[in-house]
Amino acid sequence: MKTYAMTINLKDSPCMIDQYKQYHLSVWPEVISALNSIGVLNMKIFLRNFSLFMYMETEDHFEPDRDLKLYTQYPRAKEWDDLMRNFQKPVSGVKEGEWWASMEEVFDINW
Repeated sequence: MKTYAMTINLKDSPCMIDQYKQYHLSVWPEVISALNSIGVLNMKIFLRNFSLFMYMETEDHFEPDRDLKLYTQYPRAKEWDDLMRNFQKPVSGVKEGEWWASMEEVFDINW
């Protein structure tokens, strides 16, 4: 199993943040299926103010640059992704073409 951490910001609008949270209370089943099909075993998203932190556990073969593109080949997953992008804005310093920014692991209690 692999683990990943990523970050992105939400647009600084209380109304939009509330809508984003509401959507995530009932994520479309096809989105969950698409994530599972590309090797995502577990995913959690945390919010503080307008900053999001996503934690993913994946199968060993998972590669974010490759497999997250495969995810959007599923029509409902693409629709969800497009919808969520209305609420999001990348953090500063992202690489060209990067939306959710990868985070470096600097500590693991099991090291």
